[in-house]
Amino acid sequence: MTMTLETTPLVLPTALHLAAAMPGLDGYTDFEVAALDEAGSLFALRSAPEGARPVRLFVVDPEPYFPDYAPRIGDELHTLLGADQLRVLVVVRPAQGTQPPTANLLAPLLVNPATGAAAQTVLADDLPLRAPLGRP
Repeated sequence: MTMTLETTPLVLPTALHLAAAMPGLDGYTDFEVAALDEAGSLFALRSAPEGARPVRLFVVDPEPYFPDYAPRIGDELHTLLGADQLRVLVVVRPAQGTQPPTANLLAPLLVNPATGAAAQTVLADDLPLRAPLGRP
């Protein structure tokens, strides 16, 4: 018996502006967003501030991969990003040799889908930085 999981493609703005740089990426607050697949599940975030080396991050909607993942997001982040409903994304580390790709469940990226305002938060929960990412 084959089971198919249907998910709604994720729609993101074409640009994100982070309220604060992510840890280790000082100076990188503006990112271009590009879908990397037709299903709308894998995205690249690219940033190239003047005078700095370009960076590229990969992000996914965690729901198809981690259906029980439900980070508790405080009201202050909703206020900061100006939205009652935020999209939750997780940063993905590509496969390394025989190691599968992994997702950072401890520090999700929150996005206001209407404006592109975004922020990364570190959760107080005991969640992995490198959760193996399998097929949805």
